[in-house]
Amino acid sequence: MRSILGLAFAAPLLFLATPALPQATPAPGTVRVRLVTSAGPIVLALDGKRAPKTTANFLKYVDDGRLDGTKFYRSAPRKGNPKQGFIQGGVGTDARRTLSPVVLEATDKTGIRHLDGVVSMAHAANPDSATGNFSIMVGPNPSLDARGSYRGYAAFGRVVSGMDIVRKILALPTCCGREAMKGQMIVKPVQILRAQRLDGVPRPTGLSKPWLLNVRR
Repeated sequence: MRSILGLAFAAPLLFLATPALPQATPAPGTVRVRLVTSAGPIVLALDGKRAPKTTANFLKYVDDGRLDGTKFYRSAPRKGNPKQGFIQGGVGTDARRTLSPVVLEATDKTGIRHLDGVVSMAHAANPDSATGNFSIMVGPNPSLDARGSYRGYAAFGRVVSGMDIVRKILALPTCCGREAMKGQMIVKPVQILRAQRLDGVPRPTGLSKPWLLNVRR
C-alpha cells in the first residue's frame, strides 16, 4: 500500500444537473468542493486549518479548472476485503495541468488519519512530490499514516456526501497498470466533469492553461 499514488462515457444527463448546495455551514477553515462526475456527485470538506498547504494546493487545481475533464482512473480494493481500499483520480500524467509540487503535511503533524472517506494527496517516491492526483479512502488505511521515519501521505479532508459513489467506483472492473498499480487501472475510467468550490472566493493562479488550447469552443 505504501507505493500507492505513484501518480498518479458520455455522462447520463441525470448527473449533469448541479445538485443543491449542502445547507450545513462548514466549520471555520473548512472549504467544501463538489466533484461532478460521470457516476454522480461527490462533496469533499477540505481541512484548511490542520492541512493548510495541502488544501491550498488542491484549491488551486479546482479554481483553475485543472481538474475539469480529468478522471478517477484507479481502484485499489484491499486483498481479502474488496469492499475496502481506495480510489484515485486527478490529472494523471498530464504535465499541462500540473503545478509545482507541494511539501507533504504528514499525518503525525496534522492529526488527520487515513480513515473511511478521508481524502489524501498522491505522491511518487519523493514524499514532497504531490501535485494534482488524490485518493479517497474506503475503510481505514493506516499504512498510509506517518510513523517513525516513514512520512506517509498527506490526508487533508473527507467526503461529506457521495460515499455511495466512491464505493461504486471502487467496485468497477480493473486491469493493466504497472508496479504498485498493476491490475488497478479502471477499465472505463469515471470522468471528473468539473470541480467546484462551494465556500469562499475562487483564487485562480492566473497561469496559462495549455490543455485548453486544442479544445473546440
